[in-house]
Amino acid sequence: MFVGRDKELESLNKLYDQDKFQMVVMYGRRRVGKTTLVLKFIEDKPAIFFTAQEANDTINLRMFSQKIYTFFGFPKGTSAFESWNDAFEFLADKAKTQKFVLAFDEFPYASAENKSLKSILQNCIDHKLKETPMFMILCGSHIGFMENEVLGYKSPLFGRRTSQIKLEGFDYLDASKMMNNFSNEDKIRFYSCIGGTPHYLAQINQNETFEENINRLYFDISGYLYNEPVMLLQQELREPAMYNSIVSAIAAGASRLNEISTKIAEDSSKVNKYLKTLIDIGIICKQYPFGEDPLSSRKGIYKISDNCYNFWYRFVFLNRAEVESGNGDIIADNEVFGEELSSFIGKPAFEQICLQYMLRKNKKGDLPFVATSHGMWWGNDPIKRQQADFDIVFANRKEKKIILGECKWRNSVNVIGEINSLIDKKYLMQKYDDVYYYLFTKTDHSKEAKKLKTEKVKLVNTDMLFSI
Repeated sequence: MFVGRDKELESLNKLYDQDKFQMVVMYGRRRVGKTTLVLKFIEDKPAIFFTAQEANDTINLRMFSQKIYTFFGFPKGTSAFESWNDAFEFLADKAKTQKFVLAFDEFPYASAENKSLKSILQNCIDHKLKETPMFMILCGSHIGFMENEVLGYKSPLFGRRTSQIKLEGFDYLDASKMMNNFSNEDKIRFYSCIGGTPHYLAQINQNETFEENINRLYFDISGYLYNEPVMLLQQELREPAMYNSIVSAIAAGASRLNEISTKIAEDSSKVNKYLKTLIDIGIICKQYPFGEDPLSSRKGIYKISDNCYNFWYRFVFLNRAEVESGNGDIIADNEVFGEELSSFIGKPAFEQICLQYMLRKNKKGDLPFVATSHGMWWGNDPIKRQQADFDIVFANRKEKKIILGECKWRNSVNVIGEINSLIDKKYLMQKYDDVYYYLFTKTDHSKEAKKLKTEKVKLVNTDMLFSI
């Protein structure tokens, strides 16, 4: 089932319609849907689709050759090209009279076995391919390699790309399209626990309950997601044990460098290097309070950005022995489902969902003003002399307009009290004259609460999140 990716498909098709040489660099984490997107794009186009393997250079070149020969109708058994240069030059000659797509998936695998491959391709682009209408896609899951060795200024391919697409996981709304049989509340629960990786979402059984799915996927040793996060760390990184410890520390509540270093008993300078790698591959992120300059601020905190990893390290990692003893369902019933899960969803998953909702509304022009910056804010309240925060902040500095939002994933919320609390804290954003207030809640609002809704006060419940 193909859902979402409308923007990416539109971009690819616009480039294709230009009838000139294109080299699109597409990358993103494993399972995020790169191959699916490419296959969707080429389904109505003449195309050669090749996936490099973790094999030696001879085998990859032989397989590449066979893909080319099959596309052009050469007989089976035709000898492989003697070199990558010969293969690319052959394609360049064919592209002079025939427009086609060359999709080179898992490009890092082939490059790892032939260090000159990037230079060979660069030379062919400069002298032959750039004069043809060939549409080339270089695709890879190794984010660091694609950004440094393909897009980076030190790469032989630097400046040759005509477009790049870093594919991220689905937001909650696109993810929900893979959960049609579930209530909106369950869609939020699934997204909070599994995240927006399409391949993971595809493992959801539409005929099982939310609890049955989570039990099967996470708390059974044969479950697809039981070992997935740690397996991907082992595949992507050289020292998975260290990364495992760091992500586990963040999941347990350590959010600053010194806290993480203390928790795992490692030197801060060493931990900092590993944190940067985890950010590069999209597992964690570093967030700063709204209005802070990331280049100079010391208020940044680390969070797990992937919901699947967040859930796994919070509930599965420390309980693996029990799961492997056959007690996974007991662990899930006693330590996951119930108030513990509600608290987990409330922060940060529900906040993330509400932020995505606001981003969609802003793009459509459906907010009270067009926001030019957004985020969340936390810091010291100098008047009350205590810590304060805003879950959602959307602002237009030029117009001095701002939205302050609060997100509450609870069955019962004092709506009036929460709105008044937001209003009481508006002085913390003194640079803005025009203030709006948004309250996001799990359930519908009482008649009394609905009376609060004005031009300045917006109330958004779960069902409204899915009505945009």
